[in-house]
Amino acid sequence: MKGLKKQRRIQILVLAAVAMAASFAAFYYAAPDALQYFRSPSEVAEKAPAPNETFRIGGLVEEGSLVRGQGAAITFNVTDGGAVIPVRYEGVLPDLFGEGEGVVATGKLVDGTFEATEILAKHDETYMPKEVIDALKDQGMYVEPDAEPATN
Repeated sequence: MKGLKKQRRIQILVLAAVAMAASFAAFYYAAPDALQYFRSPSEVAEKAPAPNETFRIGGLVEEGSLVRGQGAAITFNVTDGGAVIPVRYEGVLPDLFGEGEGVVATGKLVDGTFEATEILAKHDETYMPKEVIDALKDQGMYVEPDAEPATN
């Protein structure tokens, strides 16, 4: 009797492990773009990602680098103070997008230029994604926003 109970427990554990592995594999193959990694410009410059890897890059839009091309084409540079990565985007930019502002872009690195498919800008004057703040702090470029607005 004891041997039968032990065998049944082992079967249940093996079945649970197989079910967990199958569910993870199904998630991974069904949504490969859901697992996107964030990189700072310094990390991209140090070690370029794989050619077909979709990832997010974040930092500040470099002053004087924003160029509007034909139609909806836009180019600009993203920097964290340690490195500068050129970005190309075709589409409508968020309202709060601008030079010197924080930005997170999703896309792929193609021949040294980040080809963005999505641009995210901060949604108010004080918000910046945690990953961007951490990358800017690592480079000594982050300035803490004032706790209270200045009065005239």
